Amino acid sequence: MSLLQVRDIPEDLYENLARVAKKENRSIAQETIVLLRKALDLKEEHISRRKRVLEEIDELYVAEADSFPDPALLIREDRDR
Repeated sequence: MSLLQVRDIPEDLYENLARVAKKENRSIAQETIVLLRKALDLKEEHISRRKRVLEEIDELYVAEADSFPDPALLIREDRDR
């Protein structure tokens, strides 16, 4: 098993980690592994959800998209009022 050493952890973060570990009847090392796994899984979920949403947007078809006015011209027109 790999070894991970973390230095200069803020005291309040370490105390929170120790408190949660004690509450869950785990060592600090065990609780750190559990929390890292949850965080990494959540990160992967967010990434896959973003990819799915972007794919859905790409699949949208706007029939008259070519006839939309130029946004720069609309902004200029609004500023000139």
